[in-house]
Amino acid sequence: QVRRQLDAVAGIGSGARGCGGRFRAPASSASQPCYSSIVIRNDNSQNADFPRNYSKREKKPFPIPVLELRRRARQRMKEAEGKPRGPPPPPKNGLLVQRLIPEAYRVYNARISLINNLKRLMKVVPVKGCKYCGEIHVGSVGHPFRTCRGMSSDKRKGEHDWGSTFVEAVFLPVEAYHLEDRLGPRIPHDQRFEVPRIPALVELCIQAGLDLPEYPTKRRRKPIVKIGRKEFVDANEDDLPDPEPDKFKEPILEEVSDDEITPPSSPEETAALAEETLKMWETLRNGALRLMKRYSVRVCGYCPEVHIGASGHKARNCGAFKHQQRNGQHGWQAAVLDDLIPPRYVWHMPESGELQKELKIFYGQAPAVVEICIQGGAQVPEKYKATMRLDIGIPSSLKEAEMVV
Repeated sequence: QVRRQLDAVAGIGSGARGCGGRFRAPASSASQPCYSSIVIRNDNSQNADFPRNYSKREKKPFPIPVLELRRRARQRMKEAEGKPRGPPPPPKNGLLVQRLIPEAYRVYNARISLINNLKRLMKVVPVKGCKYCGEIHVGSVGHPFRTCRGMSSDKRKGEHDWGSTFVEAVFLPVEAYHLEDRLGPRIPHDQRFEVPRIPALVELCIQAGLDLPEYPTKRRRKPIVKIGRKEFVDANEDDLPDPEPDKFKEPILEEVSDDEITPPSSPEETAALAEETLKMWETLRNGALRLMKRYSVRVCGYCPEVHIGASGHKARNCGAFKHQQRNGQHGWQAAVLDDLIPPRYVWHMPESGELQKELKIFYGQAPAVVEICIQGGAQVPEKYKATMRLDIGIPSSLKEAEMVV
């Protein structure tokens, strides 16, 4: 009606002269009511899917798609066209990134503190591990889900055989080769047993500036001199004065042996220890992520092998799917944080204190370290609430679960 009234007023209705067709005037604002609304934004989603478990026959996806990498390469070539090529920045020129040296010390000390605190927490918070597969569960009794794929699992119909476990099952030890010169030649296959292997996180800290006497590494004070595309020589440092004591050097913590571990004496001390452990976990992951943005970390696309350096080693020890076609060589690609520090997701225990296999879809998951800290008395971090599914009501019976739409 409003539109017809506007057409009659404007004289451009269906009966107007000299008009070969029907013209419509824009609708008035009166015909389009405006409703005011309030939008609440939150960086963390309410519920999120669990991390995907990739099959052993499936290659890991690239962190950045190949087409996007090619597009960025073409963009860099286009921007650098006609411009002189400048010297490479650190750490590509052999020098250290000075602002990341304190971060390397913090990450290393956070790793030691995390291991020591986990050993103490596991004295009061029980953690169970399957004897035939690598699955773990945080609780006095293992979960009832039949997900075992270990030896003789068909005879047990996928049921786990739970027992005690160690801190290495919660905080997985990912190892890598230690490089005395991170810009040196790649490790050949014949020398794979001559090069020591250390935790990959420790190797990343060493390359970022951490000094450990038991793991020497080469430090340059002048940028390298490139004589080819991949060939370079070290600059002459004879004219430089003697190196001064490192001003970024910090005291290094030591790992406590299992015999010297003492459990917390009270619930208040357990809760404080859990909060400190959770803080060390976040410090470790955030610091390692900052180091990975400047220092290259590579991972095999078929197996969990990790290498700290610009290019992976040449050891042909990959035993993943179809390794015969690759002659045991690794398929190196850029690593993500979970490749260096696996979160190891476990089932989150509800308030009722027990899990039922018929109600599996209603339960959430959290990293094993986070779940131990929560059961120890720490507050639930906001970033993990999405996968823990804390806002989902758990039915009290199977009949009630069947009524859920």
